[in-house]
Amino acid sequence: MTAETDSGATLARQYRSERLLKTLAPFSKVVVVSHVNPDPDALASMLGLRALIQHAQPGKPVIMTVDGMIARAENRTMAESVPIPLVRVSEVTIDAGTAVIMVDTQPHTGRRASEAAMPQVVIDHHETGGVLTGVLFRDLRPNLGATSTMVTGYLLEQNVTISPRIATALLYGIESEVAGYPREAGPLDDGALVWLYPRADKDLLAKIRNPKLPQSHFATFQHALANAFLYRDVVVSWCGEVTQPDIIAELADFFVRFDQVNWAIAIGHFESMLKMSVRVSLLGGHSGEVLREVVEGLGTAGGHDKRAGGAILLPDARPETIDTMLKTIRHRLLTRLGIDEQQGRRLLEASPVIQAP
Repeated sequence: MTAETDSGATLARQYRSERLLKTLAPFSKVVVVSHVNPDPDALASMLGLRALIQHAQPGKPVIMTVDGMIARAENRTMAESVPIPLVRVSEVTIDAGTAVIMVDTQPHTGRRASEAAMPQVVIDHHETGGVLTGVLFRDLRPNLGATSTMVTGYLLEQNVTISPRIATALLYGIESEVAGYPREAGPLDDGALVWLYPRADKDLLAKIRNPKLPQSHFATFQHALANAFLYRDVVVSWCGEVTQPDIIAELADFFVRFDQVNWAIAIGHFESMLKMSVRVSLLGGHSGEVLREVVEGLGTAGGHDKRAGGAILLPDARPETIDTMLKTIRHRLLTRLGIDEQQGRRLLEASPVIQAP
């Protein structure tokens, strides 16, 4: 065996975590970034990576950042109760001595407010491919259900002892990604859940799963139900103007459970954007690919087989502009799925209103 062959074999035998840590070793500081409005998987992945780096390279600062907002009640409860200390990404200084780790997304996929800082490390489980030129370490595994599963694997490889709060965050990060039926999960996701559960804080986990909800939450659900339309096995719902964008994904999760549908798309207006979430009840839907085709030339989208999200920047907020865009999205989606728009009907008739007490 030549020296070159022996070197290649040694590299192949290295744990991914060893190659990751070797990539970070020359840098004096680490900044971890994710997609806009980070979800539990992104938040937990950042927290787990900080634990890994603090264990293997003690004394090295690790800054976890937030881009956008943490709006969904479960996500906010998780960030506040674990807690997960976050710094606005716009307030972080990145210089030549800083390594940027991007988790749960990839560069230039339309899921970040700014792409000014190109990462040295990308760790992601999404199918949506990004621009990886110049990335020193990449771990991309779309066959896994969660990025938190990958980070849990790193911690196991390096024999890192984690606190109950970190275990809880990683557990919920995986759980939130693989929920639903059929599950988008594999043996590694299930193995991580089995390892994390006995180490997690069960009371904290219950608190995260069951947060209190504001009145606006129920108002948006009422609006979405009143403006939901059924086209064969597709439900299209207009959520109106929302106070936070994550509720659109919650509504897509809600509608896809209807026993007459296989596809659900929820659309809402947040700030200057139309936000969309798609859910599919069957494997093989390729929802991320479908939604990218639907918004081509209008905005950005991506996702998994059964779950996808997208956004379109509106030229203005006039009702006629929004209505035209909604019609375009609906027409493109139904055409892509081979469904006649004339088959549509309102999902629910208006409910009778009782006299106020």
